[in-house]
Formats: sequence, C-alpha cells, structure tokens
Amino acid sequence: MLDDRYDPVLTAAIAGQPRDLPPFIRAARGIRAAWRTLPEPDAPMIRRRVRIAASTPSLRGDVWRSTGNTERAIIDQLVADGATGDVARVAASSVLAALVAGLLMWADDERSTLADAIERALDVIEVSA
Repeated sequence: MLDDRYDPVLTAAIAGQPRDLPPFIRAARGIRAAWRTLPEPDAPMIRRRVRIAASTPSLRGDVWRSTGNTERAIIDQLVADGATGDVARVAASSVLAALVAGLLMWADDERSTLADAIERALDVIEVSA
C-alpha cells in the first residue's frame, strides 16, 4: 500500500531537516513535509483497497510488511546523518506507525485527503524539539 516510489521523496525531505534536531523529530517533520508535496492518490480505487486490507486480518499484516523498504530507507538516511542504528530504527518505526495509521484513517473517512490524515497522525506523535 505504501509504494517504494515515495521513498526517495521521504528520505530527501528527512535529509532536508536540520541535523541538530533529534532523529525522531527529523523523521516526523520530514515525512510531514514530503506528504505536503505529493499528489493525492486516485482516491476511490486506492481508498477501497486500503479499506479492504484494513478490515482483513491477513491483509492488514501485508500493509505493515509493505513498509519494510521504506523503513530501511529512513534508517539509512538517519544513520547517514549521524544517528546510531538503534535510534534510527526506533525513529523510523515510530513514524511509519503514524504513516500507516494515517493511511488506515484515510481509508475510513471519505471526506479526508490522504495528506490530511497523515498530518493528523503525525500530530499525535510529534513533540516539540
């Protein structure tokens, strides 16, 4: 559900965050910034697919598994910018949890854009630096 074609946009936005911020904040703000620049997906078809995946236990796990390459890309970027591997792993996992939660919220709310749902999810986890 999360397409690897977004990974370069996400990692570039993370790399563009100030390096004096903690890795978690850099990742959250980078993902927020990236989603503000991305076009909305072809909503009806994709929203339906995500809704089906979210309501089907075996497919819901596939949504999480599909984030593996994105998680690796975020970890690699944070490590390249000076974070330890453990810190980068926790930061990447945390922001991906919010990203997936936003995706699932979007699937259930016909009035919401994907960018808005991701913003709301990131609002829950992002704290001031």
